[in-house]
Amino acid sequence: MPKGRLEAFSDGVIAILITIMVLELHVPHGGGIHALRPLVPVFFTYLLSFVYLGIYWNNHHHMLQAAHRVNGVILWANLHLLFWLSLFPSATGWMGENHFAPTPCAAYGVVCVGAAVAYYLLQKTVVRAQGEESGIAEAIGRDVKGKLSPVLYIAAVPLAFVSRWISVAIYVVVAGIWLIPDRRMENHIVERAHG
Repeated sequence: MPKGRLEAFSDGVIAILITIMVLELHVPHGGGIHALRPLVPVFFTYLLSFVYLGIYWNNHHHMLQAAHRVNGVILWANLHLLFWLSLFPSATGWMGENHFAPTPCAAYGVVCVGAAVAYYLLQKTVVRAQGEESGIAEAIGRDVKGKLSPVLYIAAVPLAFVSRWISVAIYVVVAGIWLIPDRRMENHIVERAHG
């Protein structure tokens, strides 16, 4: 079946999630620079989650561009991913409003774990639909980042109760790992277009 509707729906959901998150950034009370201080944790969590949603959107886009077809299993796996991504606004708001308190930090990690596992499952269903010998399977390769991320998130959840800053640092490091471009999927798409 064509993949256009799946891509459009996913793009729309992610755009709405970013919009919901930005609505949590309230107008400062006061005209001085000091009025920004209470907003710093909220802005930082918004920025972190914006980066995460951007990473998921980017990778989702490239994966679907490399896919030839989608099926019902892929549709359900995609909805599973969107479910976890839809929890980012609440987890983001809770963590920011409570200045990185341990329980909200741990909850943020649970959402990160769920989204990472859901993306991994979606990726597996897309590869299975295209074929294990397909170019997309080759482009994904061993997927070290995809396997390492949930492990780091799982570690961050209990560590939030030891030191919330270690937990937050893990979330930042994982985002940083994913910001480093991986050109394999993009190269596969270009090769397919020219070959």
